[in-house]
Amino acid sequence: MKPAPEIAMLNANVVTSPRYEFFSPEAIANSQSLLSRIRSEDPVHFSDQLGGWLVTRYADVMAALKDPRFLQATGTGRLDAMPEAARQQLRPLRDSIRLWMGNDSTEDHLRFQRILKKYFTPGTLEALRPRIQELTTELVDAARARGRAEVVSELAYPLPANVIAEMLGVPTKDRELLQRWSRDLLPIFTASSMEQLLQSQKSVLEMTDYMRPIVEEHRREPRQDLISVFLAEEAAGNIRDVEEIAANCVLLLFAGHETTANLICNGLSALFDFPDQLELLRAKPELMQSAVEEMLRFSGIGGTITRVAGTDLELGGKKIAPRQLVFVSLASANHDPEVFPEPSRFDITRKTNKHVTFGYGSYYCLGAALARLEAQVFFSTFLPRFPNLRLVDRAWEPSPPLGRRLTALNVSF
Repeated sequence: MKPAPEIAMLNANVVTSPRYEFFSPEAIANSQSLLSRIRSEDPVHFSDQLGGWLVTRYADVMAALKDPRFLQATGTGRLDAMPEAARQQLRPLRDSIRLWMGNDSTEDHLRFQRILKKYFTPGTLEALRPRIQELTTELVDAARARGRAEVVSELAYPLPANVIAEMLGVPTKDRELLQRWSRDLLPIFTASSMEQLLQSQKSVLEMTDYMRPIVEEHRREPRQDLISVFLAEEAAGNIRDVEEIAANCVLLLFAGHETTANLICNGLSALFDFPDQLELLRAKPELMQSAVEEMLRFSGIGGTITRVAGTDLELGGKKIAPRQLVFVSLASANHDPEVFPEPSRFDITRKTNKHVTFGYGSYYCLGAALARLEAQVFFSTFLPRFPNLRLVDRAWEPSPPLGRRLTALNVSF
């Protein structure tokens, strides 16, 4: 992952000391160990490897999240920084994701945030609970019949994918196809190869082509779902056209299941690593809400978000120049011992748990309440069904910088 040329020129004048290796196997396998070192030695650290500043301490992370001068780094910025030949190859991808909320301007992000808040109300989400329970029960019962499960592909991804598909009014028969397309979008948000980005482009374009006729069908026959909300906002002049609607449906299909899937996978993995907490949760299911919050803090759903300095800034005693990249480590903040006693201890009874997993302020994740609800329903259904639940094996893949994700979590009953 390389910064844009003008950012790289700015960054060249910054002295880097000490130096940390962010892409070593050790850093990928145990990022919290490296983040702990940085948090204590150089909490606002400039890295030439990352091409920007890494913010690791809770207080500094909160300051960056609250300060409007730290601008969201648009998803198109990385594509714009690539060589001309690559930019031309990936222009269709750039043109599409430019329409995603927040990828054009802060104003566009706030515009879509206002629209989505009309749908993501406590009442709307609570009304979804029976259907989430029904979908969860179907998946868990199918796994029980087999006597084993690969949690990532058979449970964690299908559940939220089905929920967000229903919220958008997507036909049931096509949901496995949408899951495959959505998984192809992950390289857009991580350090990835040209081959991976071309596959992302192919899937984005196919998903957009798929969504257009569904949007037009909703125009003819409005329903009680998100697409109909978007169409009403288009009629009111708050959304530009069908292209913007289709593009943001693609984004929601990806984000709407990726977040919860990671929460379920990482949460279950943590329960296996701390069997005393698994037994405590079985014995006291009333701790479920607290347990999900600890899952979010302990292993999170996305380790780092990227900001761009909009002006001259100072953070943690360091001077940050305009247009420099700032990597805000939510994962590190969630393990800061100044805020979370014994942060490496997974404790579902933790009393004070002001984690920043979903961000803060204007860019707080709108799907946070839905992810919490889906996870609570899942674990409340899954764990009682399988008193003899055992971990068989699990596999991780790197998600740089400073991240990894479960690709397989095999369990038996």
